Amino acid sequence: MTGGVMDRLPGEAGAAPVAAAAEAEAEEEADPPAADLPAPQVSERRDPHPSRMQMPQGNPLLLSYTLQELLARDTVQVELIPEKKGLFLKHVEYEVSSQRFRSSVYRRYNDFVVFHEMLLQKFPYRMVPALPPKRVLGADREFIEARRRALRRFINLVARHPPFSEDVALRLFLSFSGPDVQNKLKESAQCVGDEFMSCKLAPRAKDFLPADIQTQFAVSRELIRNIYNSFHKLRDRAERIASRAIDNAADLLIFGKELSALGSDTTPLPSWATLHSSTWGSLKQALKGLSVEFALLADKAAQQGKQEENDVVEKLNLFLDLLQSYKDLCERHEKGVLHKHQRALHKYSLMKRQMMSATVQSREPDSVEQLESRIVEQENAIQTMELRGYFSLYCLHQEMQLVHVYLPLTSHILGAFVNSQIQGHKEMSKVWNDLKPKLNCLFAGPSGSPTPPRLPQDGVSPR
Repeated sequence: MTGGVMDRLPGEAGAAPVAAAAEAEAEEEADPPAADLPAPQVSERRDPHPSRMQMPQGNPLLLSYTLQELLARDTVQVELIPEKKGLFLKHVEYEVSSQRFRSSVYRRYNDFVVFHEMLLQKFPYRMVPALPPKRVLGADREFIEARRRALRRFINLVARHPPFSEDVALRLFLSFSGPDVQNKLKESAQCVGDEFMSCKLAPRAKDFLPADIQTQFAVSRELIRNIYNSFHKLRDRAERIASRAIDNAADLLIFGKELSALGSDTTPLPSWATLHSSTWGSLKQALKGLSVEFALLADKAAQQGKQEENDVVEKLNLFLDLLQSYKDLCERHEKGVLHKHQRALHKYSLMKRQMMSATVQSREPDSVEQLESRIVEQENAIQTMELRGYFSLYCLHQEMQLVHVYLPLTSHILGAFVNSQIQGHKEMSKVWNDLKPKLNCLFAGPSGSPTPPRLPQDGVSPR
């Protein structure tokens, strides 16, 4: 057996207890491989384009990007195109515009799905953001708008991710204007291995990892879980604040309309009230004109709510999408490559037992030779899986750094929130102050001079 077989991943448990060969074969059939990770490949490594084979300078494990540099990579807009009728159902299309490629293409949701599948196939050890859910029956405008926003966040995170941004699949998705982008994307992935097969550093990933990588991985995972939970609560509260501003706008508008309706009332006064007809007439005239100011207040409140939805809630959602993609990556690492490695070791131990049994029982030479050949193949598969395990940790380490590069986005979010509150209150305060002098006629006394109303004291007379 080669030496690399017993070189376990740091902190990894040993092989599962050996069971009977027949039970193991049944287990192999019943336990399907993880869908998100490629099967171990021991075939000859394919060399990608020479420009991608250059060794990076310095420590390749460390990222040297700033948030500004990532944001400057590209800005992609996703706008909804009015629904078009198909043969049986309506379908939604999006106009996807990239600043980097100076392109504008039309995409449907299923195009995003195929693109997402290609990313998982080529970059199983990277943070691939999740897509929003598929359309459900009776989807309303609110659902469609929420999905459009989610697709925009997805494509921007992908377009700014260092490895993704240089991949041909992204260029095709953002710039190919042919009739069938899905087949074009699938063709680009044919006969091309995943990042492990194309990265020159993959066989040496272990050399760049710190000795306590497993401890760092566990700590990082816990940290991301805590940050995610806190930002999830912040997002929920920000949504409520923005929603209250929009609700406040609707209430102010209705309040002004009711004042206007009261001032426009043409019901004649009864005879016993004619003594005060001049007072009621002036009051109605004042009330009727207030609807303009309340409409302006409603507009200011609505603007503040929309601005906080775009600049605060949406950025919080973007960061949450990134954190969720890291959590998903951790699960793929544990349920994928580590699980497959354990299965490969278990199968190997069974083969060794069969080999020992065959030697003791002096079976036919051909049978023993075939078993030896299978053992060698399994050793190669285990070595490949171990290399994939280290490369997966290598990528996890880099992806964690990428999350930290995005952390300063917090200051952008807080700054946008504070500025929105300051600007919104300032503008509404000005309208309220402009409104106050127009209320003087409502408080005019018998002599015509303004008389501010006394507030009721709940029936309690001053002593």
